[in-house]
Amino acid sequence: VLLAMPSATGEELQQLHHVIRAAGLETLVMPPVQRLVGEGSPGEITRYQDEDILKRRIVDIDPDAVRDLVAGSRVLVTGAGGSIGSELVRQLAALGPASLIALDRDDSLLHHVMASLPNEQRPNCTAVLADIRDLDRLDDVFGRHRPQLVFHAAALKHVPALEGAPSEGWKTNVLGSANVLEASERAGVRRVVNISTDKAANPENVLGYSKRIAERLTAASAARTKRPYVSVRFGNVIGSRGSAIETFELQIAQGGPVTITHPDVTRYFMAVREAVRLTMQAAAIGRPGEVLVLDMGTPVRVADIAQQLIERSGRDIEIVYTGLRPGEKMHEVLLGNGERAGRPLHPMIDHVSVPPLDLVRGLDACAEAGVKPTTLEGLATVALSPESITGGNLATPQPGSRTGPSLRRTP
Repeated sequence: VLLAMPSATGEELQQLHHVIRAAGLETLVMPPVQRLVGEGSPGEITRYQDEDILKRRIVDIDPDAVRDLVAGSRVLVTGAGGSIGSELVRQLAALGPASLIALDRDDSLLHHVMASLPNEQRPNCTAVLADIRDLDRLDDVFGRHRPQLVFHAAALKHVPALEGAPSEGWKTNVLGSANVLEASERAGVRRVVNISTDKAANPENVLGYSKRIAERLTAASAARTKRPYVSVRFGNVIGSRGSAIETFELQIAQGGPVTITHPDVTRYFMAVREAVRLTMQAAAIGRPGEVLVLDMGTPVRVADIAQQLIERSGRDIEIVYTGLRPGEKMHEVLLGNGERAGRPLHPMIDHVSVPPLDLVRGLDACAEAGVKPTTLEGLATVALSPESITGGNLATPQPGSRTGPSLRRTP
């Protein structure tokens, strides 16, 4: 059955899909009107997909503002091989940057994202193998390519893995982010966009605390440079590697069971294309030091998603509830306690202020508390330490100077 209803909502599609499945038929859908090319063609008809299961809301952005930001500029993306980073590369490449530097520490992922670009876009794109934990390497890359706009998407993001290795979260999400910001200041980058997560709002785990620190470090860089260095915060992305939906589909393909932590656990979800579109819009409107929080709609019960995927498979698959893992919440929030948000420039983007943080002051707080920053307690101590910034402007340093001791270089 072809649902030729490009303006249908997710709820309408879901109701019709249940009827069609009950009749033993397959559901095909036309894409939303914003995605139709020209008058539409049969090639744009797709099977009922995960994005249709969750929502069919399409984000409106100001394409002129985004294009003006990117076109003719030198742009660098960290974590370019990841789910968000690779989609950023693809969308940015289509906007005509003077150059696009795709930076990642995984050469296979870099190869894949470069191969995904149309032939006509590849000449302006350069793959750079580098680890954000290595400040000297970043300085070399930034000095060589002189980016004007940086999207920082490199991060460790899985809650259970980081709960078992908080020192890795410290090295990548904290020190790596500090390195990117320092290299950006030193190279005179005009605008930095740090990709954050809803887990940075009222953080309770290693991922949340480490990303909260990165938000505050970004605000401190903005205070020093007086430039629009901003963070963008959003929830789970459909189609990202290791996401719940990807895991459920693999478990269904293997015959089950599908494992869920709790029957009532909820999460915010957004399609990767829309998350990146809003991220680029946020880059165009963000003011120095702000965290821009994307409207993720309403939270979705994870069990409902799993059940719909099972129904779509047509198989009898058991759901097993395993209990929340260390560091996991029942429900996420997009705004933390005490955060006041407004939407002065875009109807789907909140602007929030976060207190800037100097990393040395955060380490001092750990020393006073007698905890190591590479532990959950230490990360919490740094993340919740009093507001502070380093004076001066690192965009015009003395040759060979650093913002502090070797704390931003990792073993």
